[in-house]
Amino acid sequence: MSFFDSEIIQQEAKQLFEDYRDLIELGSSYGKFDREGKKLYIEQMEEMMERYRIFMKRFELSEDFTAQMTVEQLKTQLNQFGMTPQQMFDQMHNTLERMKSELEKQR
Repeated sequence: MSFFDSEIIQQEAKQLFEDYRDLIELGSSYGKFDREGKKLYIEQMEEMMERYRIFMKRFELSEDFTAQMTVEQLKTQLNQFGMTPQQMFDQMHNTLERMKSELEKQR
């Protein structure tokens, strides 16, 4: 069975991308959130990034051809922006850390 034929993988991918889309949409109003709302948003984004990191690691560890091709496509796309998957995750982490720091200054 192909990696993408797995119902678990399909459901997990669907949920991950729906949750991510919803968080990004919600983030467009981030500036209007109160302190607790901002804190909650940052926590949810951190959880999302961890879920995404785990999901991508499953692709990397799979011996399935389509999973490996997906990893290579991601690397190629990121390379166009001069970055690796690890740099992408690091940049996301740094952004969330800056957001936390800004939140602490607002006390």
